[in-house]
Amino acid sequence: MNNAGDPFPGGFGLYIHWPFCVSKCPYCDFNSHVADTVDDAAWQRSLLAELDHYGIKTKGRRLDSVFFGGGTPSLMPPAIVAALLDKLSDYWSVPTDLEVTLEANPSSIEAQKFADFRAAGVNRVSVGIQSLDDAALKFLGRVHSAAEASKAITVAERSFDRVSFDLIYALPGQSRDAWASELAQALARGTGHLSLYQLTIEKGTPFYADHRRGFFALPEEDLAADLYELTGEMMLKAGFGAYEVSNYARSGQESRHNLVYWRGGDYIGVGPGAHGRLTLDAARLRTEQVPAPAAWLQAVAQDGHATRVYERVAPMEQAEEYLMMGLRLAEGIDRAQFAQIVGRPLEDCIDGAKVTALSDAGLLETDMRGLRATGAGIQRLNMIITAISL
Repeated sequence: MNNAGDPFPGGFGLYIHWPFCVSKCPYCDFNSHVADTVDDAAWQRSLLAELDHYGIKTKGRRLDSVFFGGGTPSLMPPAIVAALLDKLSDYWSVPTDLEVTLEANPSSIEAQKFADFRAAGVNRVSVGIQSLDDAALKFLGRVHSAAEASKAITVAERSFDRVSFDLIYALPGQSRDAWASELAQALARGTGHLSLYQLTIEKGTPFYADHRRGFFALPEEDLAADLYELTGEMMLKAGFGAYEVSNYARSGQESRHNLVYWRGGDYIGVGPGAHGRLTLDAARLRTEQVPAPAAWLQAVAQDGHATRVYERVAPMEQAEEYLMMGLRLAEGIDRAQFAQIVGRPLEDCIDGAKVTALSDAGLLETDMRGLRATGAGIQRLNMIITAISL
């Protein structure tokens, strides 16, 4: 991955969004849709057109990662994945160890396709387990069982060298002991990466309405903080580094694609609703694609792409984005890389007095390399970012 001093620090990734799901989870605010039928030929043709549109603009750059997200990308025909991956070298310098991640659901039908995805070029899979408890899965609106989840992990490990899976904790009524038991069960699987998220309530989701009506309550703040600290302790003891707020990995197993986001790198986003950040002609650009699948297909057919937002990001806005993303990382923000990406020194973009106060309070650390949040600060990131931003 690129480092400070390179023409494009932070790395360069490609995100491909497949918007379809079997069902919509009540906590999900992603751009996902349930469809009875999908015209696979039209989607392959349109995604290839998007690759061509952005590939020409960024031709010759080194590609660090590809991520198939959604929605549920494991519903994609592996042939579409293969067709897209086969075109990468037409535009970019593709290393032999390119990370290619595909998000997958643990249903038995999708797990049967893992070997075909591996043959297509996928070398890392992220399985959306969400829980290893059947009652919790029912509450979360998941259509698989804990047994299916366990089996899917086993199948994934047969096909891929790198396997990650997600769990959601701090659920209504979940105790410290219950979460510790579930996390121990997850660690016993032996995978190299886990994404562990506390349940959050997002506007526009069924959970948001249910929570407002009092149908369920989240754990009290003190218990949620205790569960977060317990998670870090158990993961560290098992040999996993907390390299980001919710992501834990054994050494070398970190998600390279997500590190592109968090390190302020460039990434192309294609597919309905996909966002991107690109540096072109020394300008940092924000891109966003048409969100509705049918409208997205129509836009690509008419214009060769479906980008509806294509605008320059102002330096101070870019600085705030970098602060929001970089402080999520255990490594924090690299001072030299920040200056190269944003075009201004870190000190010119933060409130020095607030940084000093928060450092004295044990929430931030500063040194010659840069700025990072402490363990206590990680749990108060929103407050910290608001305080130090100009």
